[in-house]
Amino acid sequence: MRGIATGKTVKEISAGLALSEKTISTYRTRLLEKMQMHSNAELIQYALREGLVD
Repeated sequence: MRGIATGKTVKEISAGLALSEKTISTYRTRLLEKMQMHSNAELIQYALREGLVD
């Protein structure tokens, strides 16, 4: 979540975590579903509101 909220691309996140891009995309999709969100913008707003990113 932090990677997406800080504006990193899926490719950058996957390289940093040593996971495939497909895995990161799947995690992102599942996260959005569980939080009942529809876009990265909503995720970013949530992360900022909750103090998860600076």
